[in-house]
Amino acid sequence: MNLDNMKQKYAYTLARVGLNVQPGQPVLVEAAIEGRDFVPIFAEECYKLGASNVIVHYLDLPAMKVNARYRKDEDIRKIEDWEYLQCQKYLDEGACYVRLEGVNPKLMEDCPEDQANAIFAHVDAVRNIMRKASREKHCQWLIAMIPTKEWADFIMTDYPEEERLNELWKLILKLCYIDEDNDIVETWAEKNRLKGERGDRIDSYHFTKFHYTASNGTDLTVELTPDSKFGFGARKLPANYIRHNANIPTEEICTTPEKYGTNGVVYASRPLVLGGKSVDNFGFRFENGKVVEVIANEGKEMLEALVKMDENAGYLGEAALVEYHSPISMSGRVYYTTLIDENASCHLALGRGLSGRQPEDPKYTFNDSIIHIDFMIGTSDMHIVGTTEDGREVVIFDNGDFAI
Repeated sequence: MNLDNMKQKYAYTLARVGLNVQPGQPVLVEAAIEGRDFVPIFAEECYKLGASNVIVHYLDLPAMKVNARYRKDEDIRKIEDWEYLQCQKYLDEGACYVRLEGVNPKLMEDCPEDQANAIFAHVDAVRNIMRKASREKHCQWLIAMIPTKEWADFIMTDYPEEERLNELWKLILKLCYIDEDNDIVETWAEKNRLKGERGDRIDSYHFTKFHYTASNGTDLTVELTPDSKFGFGARKLPANYIRHNANIPTEEICTTPEKYGTNGVVYASRPLVLGGKSVDNFGFRFENGKVVEVIANEGKEMLEALVKMDENAGYLGEAALVEYHSPISMSGRVYYTTLIDENASCHLALGRGLSGRQPEDPKYTFNDSIIHIDFMIGTSDMHIVGTTEDGREVVIFDNGDFAI
């Protein structure tokens, strides 16, 4: 494998399949500073598709960590005027945007939870500028990964140190369905077709709620609305919508549940990274949609701060279905990034719903919040039973995988 050529193909995949950059369109980039060597490769592929400008802002978490040590908490959280303007200017000009994440799992190990939470709050608030544009202007957006040495050294320890980064690149390419010979546009079109068919099949049952159970103690009921659609065909798209893939890689089909309809307890099955710090072995107890208890030994302070970010942060905004025996799960690794780990198993998200509009029936509500934080709940024995509008119970998941 010529890895340089494959990096170019990966960049093309992100620009064409992910963002679907249009001629004359600006591209706004947030890139981890650890992945700066890949960014020019990606920018070139955007220009080849006709981008008018590629504007790169580097996320420098090592510098933010130093700032958090010496500055006041409220100053770390604050969005400066220049940060807002440097994003909004290009979004007003019709830009699409991409987040190229790099993982540095050890960076925040010695950072106190309050400082890590302040860093997370600042970064997420800047990203909300782009998220608002995606909802209101319907611009394309994408989250994807840049393999970095720090990440490779943390998760690829079964390889010699000098081989780890290259092996991580090969693994990410595989998870994104990129090989040397395939037509990547056709590959992803077929993948999306199959996901759409599965989503439409789920929607055809007209489920009103899901009941999740697993041997780790999860026993959770999540209510759905008539507008909680998993399939692509049932979704109403705006006239100016440009088709794109917002996550690469991805295995999920997902929807927005009823805001006040979640009850019970759920336990995470993979770590969650917040502000660069990893939180493991945690859970949430819900009553009438809201988190009423955070269950954790370590990281509890960060999780409690998370569900109090605003008045709606403790409600669900997403329910996603992913088979436990998915390619990402079967790779046998924990990636310490939500983008990939969420596609290894079923997951939920606290905060903002996926839909920018409320359900047509006024007795239902979708959640809105400044946050949208996914956490993984799928296990090898996860069982999900759906209840239909006419009261039938249908097994959706058995032993971690789809049963319908």
